[in-house]
Amino acid sequence: MGFPRILFLIFLPGLLFFACQPERNYIEESDARLTFSLDTVYFDTVFTTIGTITESFRVKNPHNQFVKIEDIYLAGGESSVFRINVDGQPGTRFSGIEIAPRDSMYIFVEATLDPNESSDILRIQDSIVFLTNGNVQDIDLVAWGQDVHILRDSTLSGAITWTADKPYLILNYAYVDSISSLTIEPGTRVHLHRDALLFVDGTLKVNGTFDEPVKFAGDRLEEFYSDIPGQWGLIYLSESSYGNRVDYAEIINGTMGILISASPESGKMPDLEITNTLINRMSSYGIYALNAAVTGSNLVIGDCGGSSLGLIYGGDYLFTHCTIANHWPSYFSNRKLPALYLADYFPNYDSEGNLVIYTGGEFDRAEFRNSIIDGNGRMELVIDSYDNRQLNYRFDHCLTRINEDSLNYLEDPLFSSIINNENPMLDSVPYSYELDSLSPAIDAGLASFAVEFPFDFNGNDRLGDEAPDLGAYEWIGE
Repeated sequence: MGFPRILFLIFLPGLLFFACQPERNYIEESDARLTFSLDTVYFDTVFTTIGTITESFRVKNPHNQFVKIEDIYLAGGESSVFRINVDGQPGTRFSGIEIAPRDSMYIFVEATLDPNESSDILRIQDSIVFLTNGNVQDIDLVAWGQDVHILRDSTLSGAITWTADKPYLILNYAYVDSISSLTIEPGTRVHLHRDALLFVDGTLKVNGTFDEPVKFAGDRLEEFYSDIPGQWGLIYLSESSYGNRVDYAEIINGTMGILISASPESGKMPDLEITNTLINRMSSYGIYALNAAVTGSNLVIGDCGGSSLGLIYGGDYLFTHCTIANHWPSYFSNRKLPALYLADYFPNYDSEGNLVIYTGGEFDRAEFRNSIIDGNGRMELVIDSYDNRQLNYRFDHCLTRINEDSLNYLEDPLFSSIINNENPMLDSVPYSYELDSLSPAIDAGLASFAVEFPFDFNGNDRLGDEAPDLGAYEWIGE
């Protein structure tokens, strides 16, 4: 084979490639405009210094010829709080971008807002400008920013008070040491970043009111995240904590609402009084209590990926007029634990990584009065003893969801005046869990229990009709 023939064979594929490429014809008329999938990119309220989610839109070439965009740029330039990515490249200005006939490309937008030293929510605006054949078009960028008190790896010492002037944002953790207290005033919003926790060795006092509850939630304020669980870690009340009180709080969208625990060998029992509080959309437990003393009233614990309420190993527990209703959606995960779980043992790992089963826990008391224990499972109340011992519990005037093949409550004297496996007709699931007008929980409570808590979660009088209703809410007719 001669040398020229070899060259011919080498270059033939390239010659064929270029020969097959159609000629690029560009539309150059001044009225040839781009089209867009939207005209404004909105970001819901975000915290300053914390980046937004990524939004996107499509830039379309509606013509039968190529279009060349001479310039795409952020009007605010390098000083803009917004960031854009065009055709896979980040920057603030792009030139000579081509779009094939009837084709499109995506532009991605993010923002990080600067602190504004204000308690007000401020509107920030910029635009992306497109220059094509002398035409100027633009897409507006709009974000609302909120200043916050930022706590990153923070230790709180002394008598600390948080007020409602600006939200608080916890990154990693905020730690209340053993000789200190944290008081949170009405209307305060506490936001926690992914996996962040409020760690209390001392005392936590949450002093919300009906009109101004204290709110604990994640730091993603966009509408998309409003019901997504697992966005932050937990509130941890350690074995050294004492005198903890939570009143009128909303604790939502975390991994675990409240963990209060003491190791079996410590001999300690941390305490918590929790009233008029909603815990909802936790990816694990709503409240996990191990060797603790907890009293709850007008307490609502809703959808959780584990148990809404876990009382583990031992402790002293009294819950009156509480609604524990776990309607965890299956599209999040397959929940395997009941709404309420009592157990006198728990598994853990020792310092060498070996699994250890701690058994023999003792309940001083685990009592539920005028309460609802419900969910979308067949068995929403499980009492579990490692050695099949009789545990110290009592359920008095409650609506429950119990599989009688697993728990024969009818022959158990520790169950009294039980309405079982009837739909409680909860309204507004999965948010408030108030009673519907046809609920069997209406007027099914015992007045002597309600006397201790004469007003329900909404401030309605429980003692003004025939009998109090079960759960945290009193049904009020028209």
